[in-house]
Amino acid sequence: MASVNTEKGSEPYTADSKDLADTFTVPVISNNASIEKESVASSDGDDALKLAGTQAHHFDEKYYLRLRRKIDLHLMPLMVFVYFTQFLDKNILSYASIMGFPVTGINYNNVAQAFYMGFLIWMFPTQYIGQKFPIAKYLGFHIIAWGALVMLHAVCKSFAAFYALRFFLGMLEACVSPSLILIVSMWYKQNERGSRIGWFYFGNLSTSVVGGGVAYGVTYYTGSIAPWKLLYLVLGALAIFCGILVVLFLPDSPSTAPFLSKEERIAALERVRMDQAGTHNKQIKRYQIVETFKDIRTWLMFLIIMCIGIPNGGQSAFNNIITKSFGWTERQSLLLNMPRTAIGGFAVVAVGWLSDRINDRMTLVLIFTLPTLIGMIIMTTMQNSGNKGVLEFSQLFQDLSAPGFPLCYAWNASNSGGHTKKVTVNAFTLFTFGVGSVVGTYIFLPKDAPGYIPGKAAIVVLTAIMMVACVIMAYINVRWNREKRAALAKLVEENGWTEEDVRKEREKAAFLDLTDRENVFFTYTR
Repeated sequence: MASVNTEKGSEPYTADSKDLADTFTVPVISNNASIEKESVASSDGDDALKLAGTQAHHFDEKYYLRLRRKIDLHLMPLMVFVYFTQFLDKNILSYASIMGFPVTGINYNNVAQAFYMGFLIWMFPTQYIGQKFPIAKYLGFHIIAWGALVMLHAVCKSFAAFYALRFFLGMLEACVSPSLILIVSMWYKQNERGSRIGWFYFGNLSTSVVGGGVAYGVTYYTGSIAPWKLLYLVLGALAIFCGILVVLFLPDSPSTAPFLSKEERIAALERVRMDQAGTHNKQIKRYQIVETFKDIRTWLMFLIIMCIGIPNGGQSAFNNIITKSFGWTERQSLLLNMPRTAIGGFAVVAVGWLSDRINDRMTLVLIFTLPTLIGMIIMTTMQNSGNKGVLEFSQLFQDLSAPGFPLCYAWNASNSGGHTKKVTVNAFTLFTFGVGSVVGTYIFLPKDAPGYIPGKAAIVVLTAIMMVACVIMAYINVRWNREKRAALAKLVEENGWTEEDVRKEREKAAFLDLTDRENVFFTYTR
């Protein structure tokens, strides 16, 4: 296979089915940690294999930089809009809760948790079903459907109807975060994923400004429609518009992206080849699912995400209620939550960029968990002080911890190989987040109002546990990288490989859909 070194370049040679061998022999780390030569069928490889082949095409750095800018401009605005829409629709309930929403007391808790119940039940099925379809089209049709459900809230009159709609809303939104993480891992290198995930997660945080602003404006509406109903109608229509844009303009993979030329598609694949994480594969491989749940890091991530999800479930539903408990009015509470975007958004984007520069996720998760710990301690101990300024500061200060969850997304994207394993890791992470969020909707109980001291104290304990888990997770990746280097050195010695031989073997393994544990060339990010 010819290689191309080009700035504009003629069309590079591309593989077709007759050029590819039926099988490839590659070194694979087996279950007993020994290295064995195994034959991998070309049909088991990623979709990228037929387009890019097993040997790298070479493009100069200026070409790659121009291509990355083109990819950013096409993908990132849509992904930000998707995440903005998803989080806004999930949290309309919080705004409606202080605008005359007809469900109150423990039934309000039940309606809040219904979203996460649907989210949990459908998380794994939607990921494996989605693996069989073009990922962007699958995502887009889900967004259109949930926009319609959001609008239907405006005609509900009973607890049962609200519960059912929130349940189905959770089911439809279950595919969003895993799909966006997979898209990022298809298109971006390891040292670019933290900042890109930070960008689309900023769409999540920006809901505080837009949602809060819309909700504030709606409180002045004096027409025949109740303000909370108008809110659901407006934001549901926005979601439908977002879904249509995704179906029309978000590409399903680098191999088929219509906004790229054939040469640019190959270059897009070459950008991510050496990260060994692969792109897209429609086969569901049982052994990769088994490996996911035998991986100790899966269970450490379970603990970390539970410690994030429980506070999220409580704060998403009760944030405006807690702010109002400090002594602010309804409208003041809506306005005071709007600055959270500036704080959290800056932290997410900046810390995501920093994590790419230093190639470290977990250390930064650990550091940026401290604001939650400190802020919640202040809120717990000073709830009855009557000092609204200090309490509001402690609440806003906690938004500096916003990078924690997107950094966990980026950690998954950088530390999982094999498409089915990536799908399973992402699904389990979001499933865990859903479990935590269901529990979290009951962390602030009506009997503890208005201070909710027991719930706040529980968040302090969970945050401390999470910090310990982060340290252990970082240590494991460092140790496994050391073991991978030793295994590769042994291979080089046994086979008498030159640097060129190692490079060719690395290129060959990139799109064969190997997992991170079996691929000797895979390198973990701390």
